[in-house]
Amino acid sequence: MTTDEYIRLEDTYGASNYKPLDMVASRAEGVWVWDVEGRRYLDCVSAYSAVNHGHRHPSILATLTEQAGKLSLISRAFRTDQIGPFSEEICTLSHSRKVLFMNSGAEAVETALKAVRKWGYTKRGVPEDRAEIIVCDGNFHGRTIAIISFSTVEKYKKGFGPFPSGFKVIPFGDARALEDAVTEYTVGFMVEPIQGEGGMNVPADGYLADIRRIARERDICLVFDEIQCGLGRAGTLFAEDFENVRSDVLIIGKSLGGGFCPVSAVLARGDVLDVFAPGEHGSTFGGNPLACAVGRTALRVLEEERLAENARRMGAHIRRGLEPLLGSLIERIKGRGLMLGFELRPGAPSAADLSRSLLRHGLLCNPASATVLRFTPPLTIREEEADWAIDKLTSGLAEAMR
Repeated sequence: MTTDEYIRLEDTYGASNYKPLDMVASRAEGVWVWDVEGRRYLDCVSAYSAVNHGHRHPSILATLTEQAGKLSLISRAFRTDQIGPFSEEICTLSHSRKVLFMNSGAEAVETALKAVRKWGYTKRGVPEDRAEIIVCDGNFHGRTIAIISFSTVEKYKKGFGPFPSGFKVIPFGDARALEDAVTEYTVGFMVEPIQGEGGMNVPADGYLADIRRIARERDICLVFDEIQCGLGRAGTLFAEDFENVRSDVLIIGKSLGGGFCPVSAVLARGDVLDVFAPGEHGSTFGGNPLACAVGRTALRVLEEERLAENARRMGAHIRRGLEPLLGSLIERIKGRGLMLGFELRPGAPSAADLSRSLLRHGLLCNPASATVLRFTPPLTIREEEADWAIDKLTSGLAEAMR
């Protein structure tokens, strides 16, 4: 079948909740993707960090195949030989005491919201149904009804109300705003240490330490959503490591599945996760043996191949390579490590238009916002591949301005 035939089938029978670029992928390896016509592209999106390890990493693929040949799924009414070791390994790595495994990032966020609310009622003595959680403007934590209720992006909310209450929005990166917003009913503050869909926004130095102090002083749970920025993407194992702080609740996902299957986790103090009694919360596929086995290998590869270090090194290399474009088309380069966003100057084409243009140059890109072009290749990218991308970006962006 041709590209046009595949597109026609998808548009005829599929819901239109996405508007993908007109490239039909058929295979991938490492940082590269090939379409059905045999054209090659460098993946600069990495499925929003779900492909941090590169496409079809051989070690993770071998684990997936081996575990699928033994045991892929069994009810959580029974124990398996994978969930215990995975729990120990991930808690040791993240300096957390307890873990609760889910599938998607949104599921993990919902889990954290429920845990923090119940913690507020049972441990803090907040009156029933009065618990409040503070979030930031520009946030993106998923698309469930509860999560979009506190989104500040109108298109995520329009037509889906009525929404649950119990959330308060403050400016991102403003520690004083958090201090002023906390009340006797506040049980938690949830924030992305680096905002992804908000436009690759990095708060000022000292912000993470400040909100850690405020949360401790006011006895509220500090919740870090590191689904996109965690597990090496920003150049450290977790983004909270930049200021050597420890959140009370850490949410991870995406790359935890090694690019093969959905795996997410809520890591938290024992007194937070211990509020759940058997039957109060769960997921049929959460913590399944196939996902646990894949997640264990994904963590091992992350450490053995020093992917966080490579993200730091390659991120710096790419920044240097694109310096000639600063002031002409790119206003500034945002983000950390390989979680980069190119903020476009006024008058430049939109990030969406540039994504379509760069497709012709062999780059798979998409917007982080209307004016920020996302650049988040797999953490396995090598210098020669980064140089290839820099060359294509330079020529593609110059062409777009003509």
